[in-house]
Amino acid sequence: MKLDRLLAITMLLLNRKRVGAQELAERFEVSLRTVYRDLETLNQAGIPIVSYAGASGGYEIMDQYRLDRQFLSLEELQSIVIGLKGVRSSLDEQEIGGLLDKVGALLSRTEQGALAQMSQQMIIDMNPWHGGKADKEKLGILREAARSTKLIRFSYTDSQGESSERRCEPMSVVLKGYVWYLYGYCLLREDYRVFRLSRIEELHVLSETFVRRPKTLEQLGYGWNRSPDTAKIRLVLQFQPRMKPRVQDYYRDADIVTQPDGTLLVTTEQPDEPWLYNMLLSSGTDVKIIEPDSVAQSIREIAQKIVEMYTPARKP
Repeated sequence: MKLDRLLAITMLLLNRKRVGAQELAERFEVSLRTVYRDLETLNQAGIPIVSYAGASGGYEIMDQYRLDRQFLSLEELQSIVIGLKGVRSSLDEQEIGGLLDKVGALLSRTEQGALAQMSQQMIIDMNPWHGGKADKEKLGILREAARSTKLIRFSYTDSQGESSERRCEPMSVVLKGYVWYLYGYCLLREDYRVFRLSRIEELHVLSETFVRRPKTLEQLGYGWNRSPDTAKIRLVLQFQPRMKPRVQDYYRDADIVTQPDGTLLVTTEQPDEPWLYNMLLSSGTDVKIIEPDSVAQSIREIAQKIVEMYTPARKP
């Protein structure tokens, strides 16, 4: 639509020093003649576009012109820009890039320079350590399926290593702790489920559509918030001094007490689930389970199985 194109041209010119007519024509897939008409329309609307001839010529908006940004301060706009840049690596580049152009259009060029300096003071990077490209492709497919309310089919491996074929009504994709998840209604389990994107394989969008269920993600607690009835274990753990950085990463300051010998005593409550034992084993001999005895016994049995697995078979 012409109106959309005029707005996009305005945003582009507000965020670029100078743009050539040919570049505008290629970007918006129109003829040069259409570009000239659009620029004249913008001029008549009161937007001061200046043309420059020569090899480095083109079009730009007068330096002091900017859109009214209402009541947003420069610091508030900085927060918006930092947040948008943080998710740009995970979401569609063009979509976020266009939004950044619109935010930038709210500033004069002088303020844009100040904002660029301020943005270096804080950077948010939400791109995963690995699997970023694969997750990005899945994100695009899942967002479109949720938008068009189409069923999806995929193979999924749960935390226990069990694989199954799933058909799902996609509700939303959620970023939590640098990991992307799909939230939807699983037709196999007949209940709401959360699926980690890295464990989704052979993803297909089906032609079948569904009626979105009335409950919101907020009402459902995003699925991974465990019920108060979930059994928890009170743990008392003693970590070696060299584990201090990791202990500070995973536990609250209020749960940590530094002992006279430098070891760290951690008192915490955790769900009695398989990942808990894997987490404790990952610390090796740098952690000792003081309480409860049942957890210490389970770790001892798992460690014994590991020893047996690596014990050479006796020769006959």
